Amino acid sequence: MIEAVLFDFNGVLVDDEPQHCEALRRVLASEDIVLSREEYYAHYLGLDDRTGFVEAYRRAHRTLTTDVIKRLIETKSRIYQQLIEQSLTMVSGAAEFVRDAGERYRLGIVSGALRHEIDLVLSHTTIADRFEIIVAAGDVQRSKPDPGAYLAAHAAFNRKRPIAARACVVIEDSLPGLAAARAAGMPCVMLTTSHPADTLRQRGAALVWDSLTGHTAAELAAL
Repeated sequence: MIEAVLFDFNGVLVDDEPQHCEALRRVLASEDIVLSREEYYAHYLGLDDRTGFVEAYRRAHRTLTTDVIKRLIETKSRIYQQLIEQSLTMVSGAAEFVRDAGERYRLGIVSGALRHEIDLVLSHTTIADRFEIIVAAGDVQRSKPDPGAYLAAHAAFNRKRPIAARACVVIEDSLPGLAAARAAGMPCVMLTTSHPADTLRQRGAALVWDSLTGHTAAELAAL
């Protein structure tokens, strides 16, 4: 029986992947590394900032030190926040779905985004108080597709009230997120925001939805 819903953040609750893409592209451009939007959505979607920069430097055959990666992450975060302040859009149906789910289930966010970025975005929404737990970048050593973030969310729920991992359903939009959820033993609902439905089903999605619009939390009970 499903008792909790864990939402990915970027691309599932808030439509800010364009801002993340633009911020990453600007920072890499300042380092003489070119990243196209197509490359971002094909290879970087779902990665936390640290993993994304490591991947970009690896592809560019460049060396990345600890001091440099810290500077890059801080710079990207500043640019992202500026872009968010200019324009912020919730994913269609997300606010309504969260409110509906909160009537039935415990709710959490599991994201590779920085915690202060999540807090900033949530402060501009009507759903900030709906989440019992938030696991963000920095809360775990390894990001998605490693299951660590979802296992950390399960442990956080358990500290408040026991719950089985399989009783937590995940809602994701990236392949690394899907892999992480499955590795944590949690059924995963995938949105076709960035990948075709057939690919998501082949990768083991429990359900595949075009969007959250038109769906209710009651549909998760069957999982």
